[in-house]
Amino acid sequence: MSLRNSVEVSASALRAQSLRMRVIAENLANQQSVSSTPGGDPYRRRVVTFEPVLDGGGAKSDEPHEGVRVRGIATDKSAFQRVYQPGHPAADGQGYVFMPNVNSAVETADMRSAQRSYEANVNAIETARSMTMRTIDLLK
Repeated sequence: MSLRNSVEVSASALRAQSLRMRVIAENLANQQSVSSTPGGDPYRRRVVTFEPVLDGGGAKSDEPHEGVRVRGIATDKSAFQRVYQPGHPAADGQGYVFMPNVNSAVETADMRSAQRSYEANVNAIETARSMTMRTIDLLK
């Protein structure tokens, strides 16, 4: 694998992790977003899924030829928490409000994981750049 290819792989991972962090931030921002109609469903947590790209290349010019790409953004099908709040506008006939299936501890752990992956890929790009600069210095 050439240095350029390693940078492209890391760049694809940076794009993927960046999207993952945006979706996690959206989940955290909506962890109290309930339905606007009584008994309706609240915000549903979203999760980014990835897939590897192995020497196939994407059809579009911005897709990586090797690396990682986002497969999709799926919704978490886990159950909503029911909270008894009879005076709430979103409460059903029994006085329960469905709360989003967003757990701040899980989102924080996911954000930390995405951040660490992002940092590792930035370091890989910096290392490739440093190696390129050393090679150029040797050729002088």
